[in-house]
Amino acid sequence: MNNPINPATIKVETRGNFVDGREIEAGEGALLDVRNPATGDVIARIPNSTQADIDRAMKSARVAFESREWGGMDIRSRARLVNKLADAFEANLDTLYRLETLNNGRPLNETRAQLSRLPDFFRYFAGLALARRDSVIPVEGSYLNYTLRTPIGIVANCTPFNHPLMILCKSLAAVLATGCVTVVKPSEYTPLTTLKLAQIFTEAGLPNGVFNIVLGLGQSAGKMLSEHKDINKLVLTGGTEAGRIAGGSAAKVFAHQTMELGGKTPVMVFDDFDVDQAVNYAAFGAFIGAGQTCVCASRHIVQATVYDEFVEKLKAKTETIRIGDPFDAATQLGPVISARQRDRVLAYSKYGHEDGAKLMTGGVAAKVAGHENGYFVEPTVFADVKSTMRIFQEEVFGPFTSVTRFEDEADALRLANDSPFGLAAAIRTRDVARAHRVASGVKAGIVWVNDHHRLDPASPWGGVDDSGIGREFGTESFDDHFNVKSVMVATADKPFDWYKDTAGQKRLN
Repeated sequence: MNNPINPATIKVETRGNFVDGREIEAGEGALLDVRNPATGDVIARIPNSTQADIDRAMKSARVAFESREWGGMDIRSRARLVNKLADAFEANLDTLYRLETLNNGRPLNETRAQLSRLPDFFRYFAGLALARRDSVIPVEGSYLNYTLRTPIGIVANCTPFNHPLMILCKSLAAVLATGCVTVVKPSEYTPLTTLKLAQIFTEAGLPNGVFNIVLGLGQSAGKMLSEHKDINKLVLTGGTEAGRIAGGSAAKVFAHQTMELGGKTPVMVFDDFDVDQAVNYAAFGAFIGAGQTCVCASRHIVQATVYDEFVEKLKAKTETIRIGDPFDAATQLGPVISARQRDRVLAYSKYGHEDGAKLMTGGVAAKVAGHENGYFVEPTVFADVKSTMRIFQEEVFGPFTSVTRFEDEADALRLANDSPFGLAAAIRTRDVARAHRVASGVKAGIVWVNDHHRLDPASPWGGVDDSGIGREFGTESFDDHFNVKSVMVATADKPFDWYKDTAGQKRLN
């Protein structure tokens, strides 16, 4: 049984980068405070990694990739090891979800439910490693043409604060199953579970150097990692502007890229769907994780015939949500990640007022007894929102949602697609034909019909336009961790001499 985490007795320690199978002391970089967002208390200190720190981690990764122990491991042995890592994750689940709650403020019931899914990510990709086969390609003439896949190498992975382990594991599972290696730069706000997972996996038998971690700020450590000359693939989950900067850097070394960036998820509610059920989905989609998700249900687009009923019931539902200590089993909404993020959410409440939207509930900082220095925000609902307003167009990343009226299906799609983002969308309807039409017409990489926030390791995940490029999960992600080599073998045993009868040759290629 793992020892439970008590936030009141946390000893503040200086943590270091994880390189070559162990945590190493901080180098010369300045130290950064890691805080518990529910209290504002410092719970750890981490280095802001320097170029030398990044180089050291990259060197460790390259040595591991080229080693006999990892690079020379056969597919079946690697799949067995990845399954063993899944078991180790599961055995340490209690410690991991409590540490995640401490570090990013999500209530225990949320972190427990989310992290319990993650071992299956590794099991899925381990299975895929065994099941996937290279191709034999029919070609003209007496030739055998087949493909060989080789792991691309070092994957640089910059992960965010909102789902530290889940978003890490979306990439890490594919990295390990394909024989690649990784250097991870977790958010400076939430590095603790990433460090713990590296320790768990190393103790479970993952070779040194396969999974390295560099700590620090995105604009310094993250930038140095994304532009490092030795990376072969960049995976980044974060804001759109961060993606543009990091993607531009990685492009200079021709690295593969997978980036999940911003989102402004439209939820289209048609009048044939039960309003109470639509409201329950709305609250879940908008406020789970304190709304700090790229697929947050941030734009509810509701048919005029049920609009007023929906707005009033969403207001009432929102006001029942229990805000409090994330370690209290009764808590349903925790803090946002930082004072800066709290102030950003409150600023958008101001914008909503200025632009003429109607505040239904929330819009202010929440007061939680015993947590006066925590970063809590009341869940916020604005109604009568127009598509020209900032709260309709811009990502807020907090417990904040808007409601907009639509007249018919064409109007709903027009409003849903009136956004630079294209990550996720949701549809509420009992009309099967309409569901398929709207799913086809909406601009998004992920569409939920009568649901929200659902994912599976077999289902591709990613967006279009300002929401990023590439896909995580599924065979799409697995395949993008390889370079593909085409092998053409002449099987005909006959003489060839182009220059003996050049004029008589009929085909060059």
